[in-house]
Amino acid sequence: MQTPLNQTWNLDTFFPGGSESAEFSAFLQELKSSISSFQNQVRAAVSPQQASDTDGLAELVKLLQTILKNVHEAESFVGCLLADNQADKKAAVLSGQVKSLYAEYLSSLTLFDQILTGIPDQVWHELLHQEPFTSIAFPLNERRLLAKEKLSPELEALINDLSVDGYHGWSDLYDTTVGQFRMTVEENGQKLELSAGQAFNKLHTENREERLRLFDQWEQAWADKADYCAEALNHLAGFRLQVYKHRGWNSIHKEPLAINRMQEQTLNAMWDTIDRSKHIFVDYLNRKAQLMGVPKLAWADVDAPLGDSAKTISYDEGAKLIIEQFERFSPKMAAFSAQAFEKRWIEAEDRPGKRPGGFCTSFPVAGETRIFMTYGGTANNVSTLAHELGHGYHQHVMNDMPALAQEYAMNVAETASTFAEMIVADAAVKGATSDQERITLLEDKIQRSIAFFMNIHARFIFETNFYAERSKGLVSVERLNELMLSAQKEAFQDALSSYHPHFWASKLHFYATDVPFYNFPYTFGYMFSAGIYARAVEEGPAFEDKYVELLRDTGSMTVEEFAQKHLGVDLTQPDFWQKAVDMAIADVEQFMKLTAEQA
Repeated sequence: MQTPLNQTWNLDTFFPGGSESAEFSAFLQELKSSISSFQNQVRAAVSPQQASDTDGLAELVKLLQTILKNVHEAESFVGCLLADNQADKKAAVLSGQVKSLYAEYLSSLTLFDQILTGIPDQVWHELLHQEPFTSIAFPLNERRLLAKEKLSPELEALINDLSVDGYHGWSDLYDTTVGQFRMTVEENGQKLELSAGQAFNKLHTENREERLRLFDQWEQAWADKADYCAEALNHLAGFRLQVYKHRGWNSIHKEPLAINRMQEQTLNAMWDTIDRSKHIFVDYLNRKAQLMGVPKLAWADVDAPLGDSAKTISYDEGAKLIIEQFERFSPKMAAFSAQAFEKRWIEAEDRPGKRPGGFCTSFPVAGETRIFMTYGGTANNVSTLAHELGHGYHQHVMNDMPALAQEYAMNVAETASTFAEMIVADAAVKGATSDQERITLLEDKIQRSIAFFMNIHARFIFETNFYAERSKGLVSVERLNELMLSAQKEAFQDALSSYHPHFWASKLHFYATDVPFYNFPYTFGYMFSAGIYARAVEEGPAFEDKYVELLRDTGSMTVEEFAQKHLGVDLTQPDFWQKAVDMAIADVEQFMKLTAEQA
């Protein structure tokens, strides 16, 4: 690797010129033409009535998959532009154009689905054993079954058309609100104006007094934006609830479970198992409070470093650490990550104007990925970087597959990313040269368990309760704060002295329109990856190729089928989940033993 590494990404390899790119403008025009052609063809198409008469359907499927890849390419490009510079007004306009094109595409898919439902069952089963349908049999069958539970194609098309301004528009409003977020802090005698992403990184400072003060500023800054956020959240949820009502869907969890190809029994088994073991993690929180010399941890203390043991890790050091640890498990994953650093596939620079958070997005036409984050030199930043590279590698090993077979759900996507985190975190703990270093690294590792078992659970509880109230009418800022506070107290078993009532405003996941309930899939991914990691440790280097095959299956089966095939476990029962929790408990037990004399 070159040193020092460039911390800004290169988007010109796709469309030079950013939001002013003439090439991208031409790409959108070509995409619009392709969608129009697909619309015309799908309107004229008829459902095959015998398995030998599928040429027309095969052509439609080919064009559909080409459009799907091009739509993702366009979405990723404008998404990167907006994340990179939230003041880029031209990018915001382009984003609106892409969303409109995507809505047109989705509307035409309702007619395509009608063709699928019109195929007799016997012919359908015969057809799925023929190419080009065999390799995408699962997503096609999934579409056919779901179409039977929706409204007529005309009404579903209308919903998609209205969603551009009536649904996605509220998400855009939230993004605009976040783009205007500013928090002023004093550093070395100078006042700095921070974006949301920069401000969030500051909340992890070692100095507790400073951390609490900054967190109070953070809370107040979101309180100042709360009216706008509440407006967006209420109307986004209202649109979603109306669609569900007209489809006859009674459960708010129906769509997110379907999107994640997951049974409700699996979801319940996961949360129930976590709940039964939470007292052990409360013990950890209490021990951390003792070590910090406070009666109870505040919200701002939960993922704060212990004492002055945390060190700043440069971007180059973080990159080297990740690649070295990936190499021990999978040379292929290490090689992919080295390529991502060297070819500037990562935007990590700490500067104003960037959106908060991190993500990995794929460019399926170019066969590349891009990673976004704001790197501040913390152990948490290194974890985020490893996490996003895990996403990138997942996509990388699927690049040669049909577009529909690459459409994996969020929960298995989070499995790959969290697995990558585990490799780095576990190797770091094992390589510690002193008890104090081991305590620091264990604590950082356990923080992720707290995040997935408690923080994410609070989000799930909040969102479930919010939708129940929203179905009866608008929910005020004050009530949103109450719901958030109640959810956090329940999820953390009232183990903290203070909470984050405006978390609902600060967390962009609540405003995502592509995946409702952008929370429980994280916990699923974390726990499922624990099972995969245990198998990887057991089998050693021989597991590398099995891992690739596992990733390539993620778009072609339900999670229950996936777990049975690759791990031989039943996700609807508590056994697997308990073993995953036990791995996290082992970290807590080691931490408690090492810190017993310090408490």
